[in-house]
Amino acid sequence: MTPTFGVLGPVVAWDETGGPVELKGPRHRAVLARLIVARGRVVPVGVIVDDLWVDPPAGAKGAVRTFVSALRRALEPQRAARSAATLLVTDGPGYALRAGPESVDAWRFENTVAEAATAAPGRALELLDEALGWWRGPSYAEFAGESWAHAERTRLEELRLSAVERRAEARLAVGLAVEAVPDLDAFVAEHPWREGAWRLLALALYRSGRQGEALAVLRRARELLAGELGIDPSPELTSLETDILRRDDRLELDPDRMWERAAAAYDRTVASGARARLESTVGLLRSLAVAGGSGLAAAREQRLATIVAAERLGDPELTARVIGAYDVPAIWTRSDDPEQAALIVAAAERTLARLSPGDHDTARARLLASALNGVFMHTFHRSGLAPERDAIGRELITLSARHGFVNFEVLGHLVRLQALGALGDFAGADEHAAAADDLAARHERPLVAVFTTWYRAMRAAATGASDADAEAGYRAAAKLLDGSGMPGLEDGILPLALLCLRVSRGLPATFDAGTDWGPYEPWARPHLLLAEGRPDDAAAALRRIPDPPRDLLVEALWSLIEHAAAAVGDTRLIERARIELAPAAGEIAGAGSGMLTMGLRPVRG
Repeated sequence: MTPTFGVLGPVVAWDETGGPVELKGPRHRAVLARLIVARGRVVPVGVIVDDLWVDPPAGAKGAVRTFVSALRRALEPQRAARSAATLLVTDGPGYALRAGPESVDAWRFENTVAEAATAAPGRALELLDEALGWWRGPSYAEFAGESWAHAERTRLEELRLSAVERRAEARLAVGLAVEAVPDLDAFVAEHPWREGAWRLLALALYRSGRQGEALAVLRRARELLAGELGIDPSPELTSLETDILRRDDRLELDPDRMWERAAAAYDRTVASGARARLESTVGLLRSLAVAGGSGLAAAREQRLATIVAAERLGDPELTARVIGAYDVPAIWTRSDDPEQAALIVAAAERTLARLSPGDHDTARARLLASALNGVFMHTFHRSGLAPERDAIGRELITLSARHGFVNFEVLGHLVRLQALGALGDFAGADEHAAAADDLAARHERPLVAVFTTWYRAMRAAATGASDADAEAGYRAAAKLLDGSGMPGLEDGILPLALLCLRVSRGLPATFDAGTDWGPYEPWARPHLLLAEGRPDDAAAALRRIPDPPRDLLVEALWSLIEHAAAAVGDTRLIERARIELAPAAGEIAGAGSGMLTMGLRPVRG
């Protein structure tokens, strides 16, 4: 095997086992070093002679040939006698070292630094740490006074200094400001004229929470440059000092670049198909689901696939973590994808049946939070259950705050917002709306604003806002639903809210012919026909009307039925609606949805 060579320090050679190769005397090392400096080019014997001796002796060329022969025996010990050399070769008037690009540490160093220049900061940091670790001292150390080595030593030293600074930049980019400070501090002490190093040290100190020291470093740099060189600091140093004084946001890390680096590092280090990838994928989907825009729909599309993949691995504990890690709470009781929900429930039931006892407290708490969410989703089998849902919300908040389940804590506040709105306690509901908004702001949960904005529009409608202001509030809230990824909530909710407002206030229920009522068309149809002056058709529509689904809007829809039935004199349906609404006699009709209201208490029997 080909030996390797080291020039980032004293000149050495290593055999294939990593052991040192005996290079004999200093002249032998000088010949080898001179050929390495040439980087594969031929160096004439006469040039080597002039480089080795100030006053060459008469037999200098013969001595060089002797040095080369000895080097060949040391570097290619397995080469047969009289066979041509393949490493240190004769070429025309001189010699060349035909070593590969990985065979010399200086060449590897240069290539690795070049690779780091285009790599993401995390990878760049790995590359630069490795490359700088190859330095054992000054390059070509024993030939520091030789003119033939001067240019190469200078070039390599500049490359090393730049690599040290770029490593510091990479550390700052990945959030290792504290770790960067000691090396930078020593670096500027040894190389005080490098303004880039002063800038990096000041920035590292600032990001380490040491603003005063960062400013002191910049003052030292300015005084040094002015006192020793008579020059002003660069614009970069001057602007950095201004930014530090102002605590400018530009000095912080770029979240987008951090995400790109982390993703790239994850792809490099976590094997494709690994169990860790499944769990991490669920974490990504959870973040995607609460990010707003198309994220929820995209997360929903991928969630079932991750569960199926986990089940195929035959590990119920892994499957349980994959299912449970998607802690995206459900607050709206009309499912966006009932078929998928059924498949996920079935997977959860299979997994629970296979799980062994002894889960950790946090896992049990997460399961309890999920279970409370499920109980909430099923407290709509009849009207008037706002007090029960309020108790669920209270327990969710307590449990989630204790264990740091932000998403479920938000859910608890939204549940209480709905329940207290139904009970007419708008002061209490306001507190939970504010708490949900605060959590959303601190933890970047933009979808929360959809629900709190709709709540405030409903509250205004329920507490006496003018017709125009109430409608404007609903329309403004509806804009937040565009592209939210929640079709089960978005479809038809705005016209339904406006219909409830108009019916409850005795206003004409007139709407454009192309209004999309979504799933609420059956309960809107009688009112639209009444507004058109067609009571007989409205009565016929009422006779065909289905019972409202048992969800957050059940009370609002029964109230719409009761109003339409009263308008056409359908006493049977009036009585039926009053029976359904009787348990909610102490609640505001529809307000339990947190979205809309009929603006009055349900009619009592």
